[in-house]
Amino acid sequence: MLTPETLRGYIEAGLACDELEVSGDGHHFEARIVCRAFEGKRLIARHQMVYAVLGDRMRQEIHALSMKTLTPAEAAENRSSN
Repeated sequence: MLTPETLRGYIEAGLACDELEVSGDGHHFEARIVCRAFEGKRLIARHQMVYAVLGDRMRQEIHALSMKTLTPAEAAENRSSN
């Protein structure tokens, strides 16, 4: 069964993340991904970048992945507003 730690490793291997948090139960996962590569990209493009990194694992190992994809500036703004 896929673990959050393994999924985290898959994402880290393909994206240079400033911050990465992954949780889940082995089938359903949630990820908060902060990455400079997301700058200037719309939400759908950011998600496509993550899906590209995960490739066939999205069909085979991962049943569901909910993502929050942020640039470092967006993440800093979220922290300051909380």
